[in-house]
Amino acid sequence: MPRYITTPIYYVNDRPHIGHCYTTLVADCMARFERLTGGTRVFFLTGTDEHADKVVTSAAAHGMSAIQWADRNAAEFAKAFAFINASNDDFIRTTQDRHKTRVVEYVSALIKSGAIYQGSYEGWYDENQEEYLTETVAKEQEYKSTVTGKPLVRRTEKCYFFKLSAYQARLQKHFDDNPTFVQPDARRNEVLGRLRDGLNDVPISRPVTDDPATQFGIRVPGDEQHRIYVWIDALFNYLSVVDTDDRRELWPGASPLRGEVAAQQRTNATCTHFIAKDILWFHAVIWPAMLMALQDTAAQGTRFNFVGMSTTVYSHAYWVREGRKMSKSLKNFIEIEQLEAYANKYSLDAVRWYLLTQGPLHATDADFSHSKFVEVYNSDLANGIGNSTSRVGNMIEKYFGGKVPGNQAADAWRAFATDATQEFNWSDICKNALGEGLRASNSHDVGGCVLAGLIIVRAVDSFINVTRPFSIAKTMDADTTSKQRIALEGILYNCAEALRIASILLSPAMPQKMAQLWQIWNCTPPAGATLEQLCTFAGPHALKPGQQIAKGEVLFMRADTAEAAPA
Repeated sequence: MPRYITTPIYYVNDRPHIGHCYTTLVADCMARFERLTGGTRVFFLTGTDEHADKVVTSAAAHGMSAIQWADRNAAEFAKAFAFINASNDDFIRTTQDRHKTRVVEYVSALIKSGAIYQGSYEGWYDENQEEYLTETVAKEQEYKSTVTGKPLVRRTEKCYFFKLSAYQARLQKHFDDNPTFVQPDARRNEVLGRLRDGLNDVPISRPVTDDPATQFGIRVPGDEQHRIYVWIDALFNYLSVVDTDDRRELWPGASPLRGEVAAQQRTNATCTHFIAKDILWFHAVIWPAMLMALQDTAAQGTRFNFVGMSTTVYSHAYWVREGRKMSKSLKNFIEIEQLEAYANKYSLDAVRWYLLTQGPLHATDADFSHSKFVEVYNSDLANGIGNSTSRVGNMIEKYFGGKVPGNQAADAWRAFATDATQEFNWSDICKNALGEGLRASNSHDVGGCVLAGLIIVRAVDSFINVTRPFSIAKTMDADTTSKQRIALEGILYNCAEALRIASILLSPAMPQKMAQLWQIWNCTPPAGATLEQLCTFAGPHALKPGQQIAKGEVLFMRADTAEAAPA
């Protein structure tokens, strides 16, 4: 089943910051986890949105042309995503011909079908968001931008409209038939609340004037005096990138809102858009309505019979910093340089772990706090996977010459345990952790997905506390058949094999550190293996008795809670 995962494409009017990196990390983690499951094609897309008025004005303020400014900042986004180790399969820029030619084709089909028509617009406009607002929404916002607080602007201009109002009933049906289309539930309820107020047709173009800011963009097909509104242009990127012969299978091709299509035209592909909450309406209402309109043109002979609906729109909340909202006026945005400073001190994977497990994935904002970062780092990483792998690796090195011991008697440890009644069924522990990871993945909970690995790590720590392998080793002699030796072998095999499986589940969040562990322990997952195969305790890809492993460096050194935040 093909899996298509996207971020929004980001404005290039400024440099990237933690918000851009977070959304991209969420999509990256989900893509990495899906790739582990095996048997499916995964495609992860990110990129930049460039045809905006603010790009032109920002460029002019820096003595550059719009495309020069776009080139510069698109490179900054690509650099930022390389820094966070994003595994995107493509990076789209809306100024690229491969996108622009497709947008012209899509809009042409919608104009021909009547879904887009020419008219006049009078209403409220948010200059910061480059978004038209209805009277109802503008009033709710007290006629101010929810982002900048600046007054909305009243505008009257000729433009082209998309018949959004014509899709009210179909959108409602789509929400009814697909309760997980918008997640989490708080966002779904927010959209449904607005949907009940009724839909108005929306402007999809801006007039071209002598103002240079109006001249940067894709022209409306057949009308050089109008350019396509930046948000309509941007939404089409999700389709334009995969609208090629070798990628078309990635797009969901069967919609419950259309009549039956030929079986060969159907696809079981899924498409998930990860976005922040400020752009929810565009993705949850306008975008699916545009896809419905494009589907309808197939009846007129267009080639868009392959176009179905996006499967999920997942809309997360915002980061705040040390309890305060981030804003340009407060100058407290966490920029790339600060994330790099944390990465240099604690490792990039520690930064990825904190963002993914503590981030604002759900309905409420999340705080980036230095003290919280250190607390999570020490608890989950230094005292967690780092300490467990170090202890087990050191004991195997010390007591068995760095060779993975056998497991002759599974319950031999009970004779030496502080509490022999405790159950440690490692097959079940690992299977249950995998189940937790898969359930979290199915609900797009990337934090819960990777935290499943810690279930195993904590079980290993408890097992070591109960079995006291260090104490057993003190009484062990050279007799390979002694009870002490057999028990110690089994304890350390169970611990090492369980930690191998934990590392698989942790790897989407911490690919570098887990790859380091795999190299040290000589257990890099083979290509083509499925997640179930990789996570089966003592299964086909298990650690083998006699296999050489090295002690290696500690993955995560404990952090000093008194140290100041890195700058």
